[in-house]
Amino acid sequence: MSFNAIILGKDEVTGFSNSLKTITKQQLLQQPGDTLVQIHYSSINYKDALALTNKSPIVRQWPMVPGIDGVGTVIECQSGHYQVGDLVILNGWGCGETHWGCLAQYAYLKSDWLIPLPNNLTTYQSMAMGTAGYTAALCVKRIIDFGIKPQDGKILVTGASGGVGSVAIALLSRLGFNVTASTSKTSDKEYLSKLGAVDIIDSQSLKTPNKPLQKELWSAAIDVVGSSTLANICAQTQYGGIVACCGLAQGMDLPVTVAPFILRGVTLSGVDSVMASYDKRVAAWQLIAENMEEQLYTHIAKTITLDQCSEIANKMIAGEIKGRFVVDVNR
Repeated sequence: MSFNAIILGKDEVTGFSNSLKTITKQQLLQQPGDTLVQIHYSSINYKDALALTNKSPIVRQWPMVPGIDGVGTVIECQSGHYQVGDLVILNGWGCGETHWGCLAQYAYLKSDWLIPLPNNLTTYQSMAMGTAGYTAALCVKRIIDFGIKPQDGKILVTGASGGVGSVAIALLSRLGFNVTASTSKTSDKEYLSKLGAVDIIDSQSLKTPNKPLQKELWSAAIDVVGSSTLANICAQTQYGGIVACCGLAQGMDLPVTVAPFILRGVTLSGVDSVMASYDKRVAAWQLIAENMEEQLYTHIAKTITLDQCSEIANKMIAGEIKGRFVVDVNR
């Protein structure tokens, strides 16, 4: 059996390479794993874009098949956790970094990394969400489980035009929350309003260092930016509120004081999607399956093929495009 896959390579002579190649099942099975999955769809996340363009050291083993997301049909499962024909989702677990990922027609994975596709979600819809949507759902679930309710006040979502932000807005709006979207692309007002954002602010207003305690504006927030933006959000969060943090687009630093935490009881909660537990993954995907309106999948996502991935990755890094990109690996 042979199939198509994107292969990333790097050596001292030729440097970095990115090409669509035909590889064999035998080559694939050299990866550690116990479950062979025929991939239906994958997706392009920002991390994938960094790997595909070699703009950041995402890949740690060469050669590498990128793709941190995938959905498909189980062909073989040595562990017995899944039956032949089961539909499963993969997100993270080092795929596309240290283990061959899902920008290919087949992937050889560990069954512990997989979860069943929810019954009321199609394979396409799952990759319209991908890791970005799943991360957004983890953040929303963190806020709900913390006890925040719609009547408690506005929720801020940063990076609103991106994958995590878009899905977070859609989910929160569907759950009845009043959402304020922070974005550098204020021209995206129509796009964000369709997702359910009530107010839209320029992200620049949050990027400059400010007072350690500011006017209380948000009952909760989801932040993908970090640095001074996150510090300002903490300073603006209401007494007893929570900030779910899952990104560092502005930077890894956090120039914040203890004031919001000891004077207002604000909780800063980190959210990781790569190594999250099975139960957290299942709960996040169920939240998506139960609350995403069907028309929003096509509003958020566009479909591309394997040979278009590099072009899309370059545009994503350059900030020229927004939204989600589903990769039909069989076209």
